[in-house]
Amino acid sequence: MTGTYIQMAGALTFVLLLIFGTAYLVRKKQNRLDLMSVVSYQNIGPKKGVAALKIGKEVLILGVTTNEVRLLKTFKDDELQLEQVDGFQSRLEKFKRQEK
Repeated sequence: MTGTYIQMAGALTFVLLLIFGTAYLVRKKQNRLDLMSVVSYQNIGPKKGVAALKIGKEVLILGVTTNEVRLLKTFKDDELQLEQVDGFQSRLEKFKRQEK
């Protein structure tokens, strides 16, 4: 009976390690691709705002509400002079690099 519990615990541990390992690899791959970044976000009201996203060589201006996301305007990258806003993820990565 105890052997069955040990096998079950070992299998559960293996599955959990497999899930966490896969999640770790997916996050690493997403960070390297850097396909999309938030340039800016401005609140307009409660749960409403306008976001500027850079995807590839285009900047998309989006209207964001609780019920929908609507494309307002598309610009080419060279049409705008934008500064990248440090989001939470980039600040966290800078903090991690400082600790090392």
